[in-house]
Amino acid sequence: MDFYTTNALKISKTTTLNYSTSFSMGVWMLDKKYRPAIYAIYGFVRFADEIVDTFHNQDQQALLKEYEAQTYKAIDEGFSTDPILHSFQWAVNKYKIEREHIEAFLYSMALDLYKDRYNREEYHRYIYGSAEVVGLMCLRVFYEDDDESYEKLKHPARKLGEAFQKVNFLRDMLSDYHERGRVYFPEVDFDHFDLQMKKDIEEEIKRDFDEAYLGIKDLRKDIRLGVYLAYNYYLKLLEKIEKAQPDDLLEKRFRIPNSRKLMLLARCYTENSLNTV
Repeated sequence: MDFYTTNALKISKTTTLNYSTSFSMGVWMLDKKYRPAIYAIYGFVRFADEIVDTFHNQDQQALLKEYEAQTYKAIDEGFSTDPILHSFQWAVNKYKIEREHIEAFLYSMALDLYKDRYNREEYHRYIYGSAEVVGLMCLRVFYEDDDESYEKLKHPARKLGEAFQKVNFLRDMLSDYHERGRVYFPEVDFDHFDLQMKKDIEEEIKRDFDEAYLGIKDLRKDIRLGVYLAYNYYLKLLEKIEKAQPDDLLEKRFRIPNSRKLMLLARCYTENSLNTV
C-alpha cells in the first residue's frame, strides 16, 4: 500500500473515532485486517450524512450531487485527492463492493433533502439504502473470497442494519422532528405519539434483532466480537428507550454511558471467547 493511501485510511479512522465512540469500539474488536476498510466505509457514509443533515447554509443538493460524481470518479480511476473518497474507492475496489449498494445509499441520502414523510414501501426502501446496504458493504469485506457465506449471511446483515436504523429513528426523534421536520415511521404522527405507537415500533425492532442474531452466531470468531458488541449496544439502547414515555423521546436524545459500554465490552468479549454468543 502506498503512503498516500495509508495516510488517507488514517484520516478515515480519525473520522470514525471523532464521530462515534461506540462504532469505533466495535471496529477495534474486529481482527485488524478488516479495520481499514470498515473505517473507509464509515468515513464515506458519515460525510454523505453530514451533507444532508448539517450543511444547511450550503447548497446541499449541489454538494451531494458533486459528492456522488466524485465518488464514482474515484472508484473508476482508483484515486481521489479527497482522502475520504480515496479510502472508500480503495475499499470498494479491493473488496469488490457492489455499486448497487452505493447507488442505494446515495439515493436514500438524497431523499433526506426533500422528503419528510414516508409510506410503508418508501420507509423500507429508505432503510435499505441508508442502513442495510452499509451492513452488506461490511459483510463483503468480512467475506471477501467466500461468496457462499456472504449469501448465507446477507439477510441477517440486512436485518441488523434495519434494527440499528430504527433505533436511531427513535433515539433521534428530537432532532429529526423538531430540527428537520422528518418523520420516518409510516402512519405515525409525533404530535399525537402515544404508548401503543411506541410499543408497536419497539416490537418491530425486536423482531429485526431476533433475525439478525441468528446470523451473528454464524459469523467467524475474528469478526463476531465487533458485530456482537454493536448488536448489544443497540439492544441496550432500545431497552432504555422502552422504559421511557413517548414524550421523553421528543425532549432528549438517549445514550448509553461510557461506563456501561465498557461493561458490555467485557461481557461480549467473554461470551465470544467462550463461544457462548
